[in-house]
Amino acid sequence: MALKWIDSQDIALELLESYPDVNPESVRFTDLCDWVIKLEAFDDDPNHCNERILEAIQAHWIDEK
Repeated sequence: MALKWIDSQDIALELLESYPDVNPESVRFTDLCDWVIKLEAFDDDPNHCNERILEAIQAHWIDEK
């Protein structure tokens, strides 16, 4: 399954799996964006990211943690 920016919950689950020891509340958005782009399943335009998308991903990651 290819992940798009709109798949914030699925991205959060992938990040939780990839970075289990990271506190999602302490991640800077610049790092978060880089980590999402580096996910193997991610397949979207990196330039379509914005703060609102990153906030949604981070919120889901915090909820899942």
